Amino acid sequence: MSEVMRSSAVMAVGTTLSRLTGLVRNLLLVIALGTAILGDTYQVANTIPTIIYILVAGGALNAVFVPQLVRAMKDNSDGGSAFTSKLVTATIVILGGATLVAILCAPLIIRLYASKFSDPGFIDELNLTVTFARYCLPQILFLGLFTILGQIANARGSFGPMMWAPIANNLVVITVLGIFIAIAPSVNANSLTGGEQALLGIGTSFGALVQALLLLPVIARSGVRLRPNFHWRELRKSAGLATWTLIFVLLNQLGFMVIVNLSTAVSVRAAQAGITDGLGFTPYQNAYLIFMLPHSIIAVSFVTALLPRISRSAASGEKESVKKDLAQHLGIVGAFTIPAGMAFLFLGQPIAHLLYLGADSSSAQQIGSVLAGFSLGIIPFSASYLLLRGFYAYEDTRTPAFITLIMNLVMCVCAFLAYHLLPLRWITVGIAVAFGIGYVASTFVASRILRKRVGVLDGALSTYAKLFLLALIAFLPSLAIHRMISIANESFAAVLELLLSGGVALALYLWIGGLMKIDALMQVRQPLSTGWQRLTGARRRGGNQ
Repeated sequence: MSEVMRSSAVMAVGTTLSRLTGLVRNLLLVIALGTAILGDTYQVANTIPTIIYILVAGGALNAVFVPQLVRAMKDNSDGGSAFTSKLVTATIVILGGATLVAILCAPLIIRLYASKFSDPGFIDELNLTVTFARYCLPQILFLGLFTILGQIANARGSFGPMMWAPIANNLVVITVLGIFIAIAPSVNANSLTGGEQALLGIGTSFGALVQALLLLPVIARSGVRLRPNFHWRELRKSAGLATWTLIFVLLNQLGFMVIVNLSTAVSVRAAQAGITDGLGFTPYQNAYLIFMLPHSIIAVSFVTALLPRISRSAASGEKESVKKDLAQHLGIVGAFTIPAGMAFLFLGQPIAHLLYLGADSSSAQQIGSVLAGFSLGIIPFSASYLLLRGFYAYEDTRTPAFITLIMNLVMCVCAFLAYHLLPLRWITVGIAVAFGIGYVASTFVASRILRKRVGVLDGALSTYAKLFLLALIAFLPSLAIHRMISIANESFAAVLELLLSGGVALALYLWIGGLMKIDALMQVRQPLSTGWQRLTGARRRGGNQ
């Protein structure tokens, strides 16, 4: 457990800094392009490379090849170097080809994801989105290179660099956006020059390239000697396993395509109605990035460190170890994500106003509303993410594909209902709620099926019920605090509300949790308490000198 905790802590620090710089990046993007339809043109274009990368190879690289790399290191006489070289070579060739095809097919791809941009009167937005996409699509290859190098490092026990490299990416794009804002402080789809478009698009892709290249020295130090290797016969087993993972990500991306089409349709409807506020994809995407903070910092860090461990246990036939690790880490992840969900629900508006303080008030308000819609979805989202790794540890990629089908069907049905039944300003909030409902279905189905593989995850459900009740009690005082604060300056009011409400909620959560002696929370409290004692002890010693 301590090994996973240490690795997770290193990754969590790196991920936290990465996400904080990512928030700065997105704040500057909102200032540069706004949250209305112009912002959507860049957001959609910059999302497409990630979608295609995940469709072609991302799911397999993340979920399938870590167990394969671990087994190659364990079983092959060369420590897995030949297998690793074959995998890297195949990744570069396949994703390089996918990048070229995607650049040629950019207009078709954009029409698939933002079909309403083809409506009369929006040709400038459509053309601008296609141009941005062509500049951003090389990221398909760069993301693949970053992921495979990072997974090689993970399989060899080096978890930190993969979490720290994105900071360099964000710093590059922050610099690019700063230059853009300086030279083009007020723009629209008609006034953006070719040079300004190239600055944003090429600058974004260059950040992704820097992120990947930073991992090359890490791999060299790990002892792996990468060489071009086109003898891919050994990869057939991995490719077979990846087939179901491809179906998994395809289903996910079809669901995401529905979300992007619905939310960009909201932007078009808002523009047609003369509404200048951002109501569509850009607010949705910015709220989603905030929503992903606790998941990325906690769940991804723990799962990334845990997957090699449970893969080794599964390979050795140690079913009880797999079950124990999953149940234990499910509780720890819940101890963080459940109060995070409550914070988004009760404090979504002040969080958005603080993080987007450079943006106009109406944009921050819409982002806060969407964030509140996402709020409780963080709980099943992170739980499902962890549970699916239980299947991957056994090299079972078929079951996650089935679970994802159920999740996307539920999410899409709820999203369509939101689009057709809710007022225009509330549609993206409803779509965010639909996202969480989909993952409730995913978590339920995954836990039921996994029970047949490893047995009941003892105490997981009761732990989540206790943590949920505890977090709800802890955040209830924030309702009274919100009513007490009446300050005209929204940014200052947001800071004050977050400090008061967050401080009270955290104190109540840890205090009452200690009285309830919830095991998962006690495991979180212990390192926090130890760290605080060391910090205050060091201060006292420093003050006595």
